[in-house]
Amino acid sequence: MALPRVLVLTSTLPAREGDGTPAFVADLSRELGRDFEVRVLAPAVPGGAARERLGDTVEVVRYRYFPARWEDLADGAILENVRARRSRAGQVPFLLGGLAAALRREVRDFRPDAIHAHWIIPQGIVARQVAGSVPTVVTTLGGDLYALDNAPARAQKSRVVRAAAAVTVMNEDMRARVIELGADPATTHVIPMGARFGSVAHDDRQVSKPATRKHPVHVLAVGRLVEKKGFDVLLEAMRLTHARLDLTIVGDGPERARLEELAAGLSVTFLGQLGRAELDAVLSRSGIAAFPSRRAASGDQDGLPVAMLEAMGAGCAIVASDLPGLNEAIEPGRSGVLVPEGDARALARSLEVLAEDQELRAGLGAAARTRSREYSVEAVGERYRALFRSVIG
Repeated sequence: MALPRVLVLTSTLPAREGDGTPAFVADLSRELGRDFEVRVLAPAVPGGAARERLGDTVEVVRYRYFPARWEDLADGAILENVRARRSRAGQVPFLLGGLAAALRREVRDFRPDAIHAHWIIPQGIVARQVAGSVPTVVTTLGGDLYALDNAPARAQKSRVVRAAAAVTVMNEDMRARVIELGADPATTHVIPMGARFGSVAHDDRQVSKPATRKHPVHVLAVGRLVEKKGFDVLLEAMRLTHARLDLTIVGDGPERARLEELAAGLSVTFLGQLGRAELDAVLSRSGIAAFPSRRAASGDQDGLPVAMLEAMGAGCAIVASDLPGLNEAIEPGRSGVLVPEGDARALARSLEVLAEDQELRAGLGAAARTRSREYSVEAVGERYRALFRSVIG
């Protein structure tokens, strides 16, 4: 008997396994592939194959939308790519047109029973216009919901969520915002992206070491180097603290040069983007993981960073900003520490306490690891499979 078919629309997908691009869409598509035949439709990126397979039941198709020499809008985060180089905005209409043409083809040839559109804008908009007859689940991770908030964008988002068969969001604050746009509360769910923990083998003895003159505690920060991640706040905190700490920042982005300047004279290492195995190795030697997220000037903010969930799964003691999503995953004083958004002094004090108190650090890390299981890709995947079974009927 043929499996029901789900067509996944996304603009974030690794070109190659472990290339450092967030893999949450690929991971979730594999989980959907347990019960469905899945095809992922994504824009072309440098180094990405036109067609490939993720396991036995997931196929990836990449569509072209611009001359290859300049086709880099979807290589990373689209909004941040445009902010980094304004000329990329000229690719946006072609990206939308390429997605629309590719989606028409897939609706005709693949004949999906349901569509999973990652992001309201642009995937949700194009799906509503091109494949409105196919039940669509729309997932927003935060950027389009928080940052694109002018009147025309709100009107478009409202049309998409009103027409969706279901909407999924990363936290309760996002759920309230989507319902305010007109989404049906009965079909609007908080189901964050899942994190993979299988290859992380954390050494608890390293977590429990106190900070000493010769052996500082390792602090890890992971994320795209953009304003909303708050890495400049973390660097200020590192300058304020008197604890023996060294900091490793994993990720890349348009703010890297500025952050490297701010880190001058500090014990900070920038590693750029890492593949899965390399990131696991860094996680295994980190006692503390910091996520100083904040609201960017554009309004953008994190919904719930998968990187934070992975650090929790590795047994790191978590210090994070008290923002929606982050404060739903972290139980203050039990599985991590929450600090006011943008408060470098509060962040510095928390890092000092964790650096000096090995028992507290180890206890928080152990509780974070236990808490993280609720956010594993397997647990989240089952929730999404149940949702699509309901949508397809």
